[in-house]
Amino acid sequence: MSIYRRVFDDASLKNYRIVDLRSDTLSVPTDEMRKAMFESEIGDDVYGEDPTVNKLEVKVAELLGKEAAVFVPSGTMGNLLAIMVHCDKRGSEVMCGSLSHVFCYEQGSASSLAGVFVHKLENNEDGTFSIEAVKKLARGSDIHEPVTQLVVVENTHNMAGGKVLPLNWIEELSKVCKDKNLKLHMDGARVFSAAEYLKVPVSRVVRDVDSISFCLSKNLCCPVGSLLVGKKEFVEQARRFRKALGGGMRQVGFLAAAGMFALDNIVPKLKFDHEHAKQLAAAVDELKSKIFYVDVKNLHSNILMIKVADNDKNITALDLSNRLVEVKDEEIENGICDEQKKGIIVKSSCKNLQTLRVVFYHQITDEMTNLLVKKVSYVIKEFEK
Repeated sequence: MSIYRRVFDDASLKNYRIVDLRSDTLSVPTDEMRKAMFESEIGDDVYGEDPTVNKLEVKVAELLGKEAAVFVPSGTMGNLLAIMVHCDKRGSEVMCGSLSHVFCYEQGSASSLAGVFVHKLENNEDGTFSIEAVKKLARGSDIHEPVTQLVVVENTHNMAGGKVLPLNWIEELSKVCKDKNLKLHMDGARVFSAAEYLKVPVSRVVRDVDSISFCLSKNLCCPVGSLLVGKKEFVEQARRFRKALGGGMRQVGFLAAAGMFALDNIVPKLKFDHEHAKQLAAAVDELKSKIFYVDVKNLHSNILMIKVADNDKNITALDLSNRLVEVKDEEIENGICDEQKKGIIVKSSCKNLQTLRVVFYHQITDEMTNLLVKKVSYVIKEFEK
């Protein structure tokens, strides 16, 4: 049985308040975004004739301080396209972190579809990896070796709990890549959250990389879509490969309109997602539980990891996740409910048996966060007993 997902099909769930924190991919378009989508001007994007897509690509390129951008169906495709363009020799090599999305969650597509060897570098807790290792392990001088052509970083780093990469680390890595004649790609699925944490323009976050992909469909509320950004020649080749991968889309201006709206109206509100994560983290920390703990000082964005300490009760993150979707009669009696006396169900995910992951997004309101804090605090106290 998978520990990463629980399926809920009970019709009686309408009688409960559900706070779903499994991922920010659960964010949905706002009414205003839907209106912008409905009213969008559309055309055939494969012919380059969708005016809304064209506007989005120009807007994104300018926003990130790069030459061009291309709209793609997903972040996974965006990363694969970057690898295909930068690694133009079949059998070449890409370096990435051992906990990166490219290595862990993209089905080995760099190897299976692009013919590129993936060399993993051990990730640190903050999402970085050893720059010295890049210097030492970059290959290609020996005819027996693959030719290293690309390094991939992830910002914010999903598996590191939404950590934001230090700007000086990216700058130093970029210099090494240039010295070694390597390209540097950023999987920036949540790069706007990184900019929010650092309080700098997103163009500064991506300044030192050759290409960036970021998602519209995570914490930006859009239903579909990502952008791949870089130099004009890079984007032109990526657009060509996009067609080969089946990513050429026709009248998708309504999706691009969602992206345009998100950049103007959702990005400025990402700070609230961060604040909600901090609110829950502070509540868990104040409990001083011997079983569950959080790293409040190093909480950077909308992703919070609740860790499980070694304990003689053999309690795991899965136990916590399973209990959070239960509603007991005594909870209602103790006020762990909303104003309509509806019990609270909290959906989460387990990265492993020691780590429960919750992710905040636009639809998680102040009121829902307050309910969440009540429920999680109550359950943790219950485990302590």
